[in-house]
Amino acid sequence: MLKTNTITKVYQSILDYRTTEEALDFLKTFFCKELCSQLGLMRVAAPMIVLKGTGVNDDLNGIERPVGFPIKDLGDQRAEVVHSLAKWKRWRLAQLGIEEGKGIVTDMRALRPDEELSPIHSIQVDQWDWEKHISKTDRTVDYLKKTVRSIYQTIRSTEQILAERYPALEKHLPETIHFISAEELLQLYPDLSPKEREDKIVAKYGAVFLMGIGGALSDGKKHDGRAPDYDDWSSETGEGFKGLNGDILVWHPVLKRAFELSSMGIRVDKIALLQQLKISQEEERSQLAFHQKVIEGSIPLSIGGGIGQSRVAMFLLRKAHIGEVQASIWTDEIYASCQEQGIHLL
Repeated sequence: MLKTNTITKVYQSILDYRTTEEALDFLKTFFCKELCSQLGLMRVAAPMIVLKGTGVNDDLNGIERPVGFPIKDLGDQRAEVVHSLAKWKRWRLAQLGIEEGKGIVTDMRALRPDEELSPIHSIQVDQWDWEKHISKTDRTVDYLKKTVRSIYQTIRSTEQILAERYPALEKHLPETIHFISAEELLQLYPDLSPKEREDKIVAKYGAVFLMGIGGALSDGKKHDGRAPDYDDWSSETGEGFKGLNGDILVWHPVLKRAFELSSMGIRVDKIALLQQLKISQEEERSQLAFHQKVIEGSIPLSIGGGIGQSRVAMFLLRKAHIGEVQASIWTDEIYASCQEQGIHLL
């Protein structure tokens, strides 16, 4: 089935080609500086490739295939293009000696060839990938929520300054973000699919942080998949809920649906890592280099996540397709469908 847009009439972008490019540059520069200020981050360089077999690459849902290739001067040892830097960043905190309460952020570029192309999914991924050193006492829901509010304030500040700079871009975000667990959301809408539940709750509140994603809920199903070795989705958080992670979701005024801007969470400690590897039946991964460092406690406890650059731009610039803010590869069918709807891909 052709994956195109859900808009029902010919679409007209608020900003033209040239203004879009100018706005993209301004948005990305402003957002990153604001994020660094809010969370106490410093910008660092990051790899686009990592060696296979180290456990450093992000396994996402555990089924996606990374782009790989042999390296001649390393005896054809294989490298992989990153899916994200979820685990690499934590390793880097240790290498740089980043103190508690401070962190790092980088412009991450990745390839995910198994993505199903759609108005919100491309095989090319760009994120502000960030990681922050925390203490053992910070591994709480309250600390998670505090961090989410800081990120949400960064998004709102960027929306505000864009509206001042480009008046046609009206503000849509509510003053505060609503928090709810995936289990609570299931209880509210037990007859809906996970994505339908997201649409319902985000339509109601405008901005939502959905917590506890990755483990099985009371119906025996996951709200969504998460790899077992970065976010902590299994720790008890009280009142029968689990998970110190989640997604920032907003209501997209053009697509009229819930729209994910960020996936983030408090990272696994030794207990959560071993527990999640067991649940996922991937206990053999505990012998990999990264996982051994978590078990030994030789890399910092942390919180971190990825904030989609093209996603944020698509939302704040009121675009109907991610291809309007990112140059990528699409099928002939998608190109033709977008042209019919007045959507001009970069």
